[in-house]
Amino acid sequence: MIKALFAARPERWPAYEPALHSAFTEAGLAVDLRTDFAPEEVDYIIYAPNSDLQDFTPYRRCKAVLNIWAGVERITGNQTLTQPLCRMVDPGLTQAMVEWVTGHVLRYHLDIDRTLATQDRWQPFTPPLAEERPVTILGLGALGQACAKSLRQIGFPVSGWSRTEKQIDGLSCYHGDAGLKAALSTAEIVILLLPDTPETQNLLNAETLAHLPKGARIINPGRGPLIDDAALIAALDNGALAHATLDVFRIEPLPADHPFWAHPKITVTPHIAAETRPLTAARVIAENIRRGETQAPFLHLVDRQRGY
Repeated sequence: MIKALFAARPERWPAYEPALHSAFTEAGLAVDLRTDFAPEEVDYIIYAPNSDLQDFTPYRRCKAVLNIWAGVERITGNQTLTQPLCRMVDPGLTQAMVEWVTGHVLRYHLDIDRTLATQDRWQPFTPPLAEERPVTILGLGALGQACAKSLRQIGFPVSGWSRTEKQIDGLSCYHGDAGLKAALSTAEIVILLLPDTPETQNLLNAETLAHLPKGARIINPGRGPLIDDAALIAALDNGALAHATLDVFRIEPLPADHPFWAHPKITVTPHIAAETRPLTAARVIAENIRRGETQAPFLHLVDRQRGY
């Protein structure tokens, strides 16, 4: 029997245990799933980076570590981890991200905040059509491409940027330093969906923010360190940017004394854009275990050099 260790916070177990058992049954897998095993018995580790398990050295038999988070930046630098590492690409999480991003793009596009702020007076205005509102997505992985597809279906002209060159049908794709300037130069709304790596930290800083058109808006459901906090506040204060909606932060929960809370041009949401759904994530995990047992390539294998 396959032995799978569930190494995540205890509060995750009640939701994941039935979902995983169901997924294993659907996949025809006989799996002994527990929260405690002798390390030398473990075939797979179903993992969250904030668990107590940080030393992978004793797990010599383990064939793969299957992350239940989309982000892996908190584990890729662990020198004891020599097993294959797979990140989570969860259909439920992807759909949630698409809905959250699309909702906030439409909030900005239709100027809903303005409407809510003028409930005491009659002040008509006419928003532009979607085709008149350029949107740029920084990060063209699974989440970025799914959001781009949703926004294009509504009618927004969408551009995308990635560190390395990509070609995606129907999408204007940019890459590299020169491409970043071009991608930002026309963007009225910018969405950040990049991983947190040394190369992406502070990608939006005083220099790159200056490439945006005056009055642009920023939506960040990706990673907190992608934005230089001080540079963002300065751009909002001097009117270069109109507003920012931030779902992720360098420190979470966001400290009570952080200036983001009180800034009139910043909307803070508590890291709710997209959460892994146990039901759909369990099927991804089951499929990777099936692949591991049949020597097929793992899905969503992490490139340690790139950090994602």
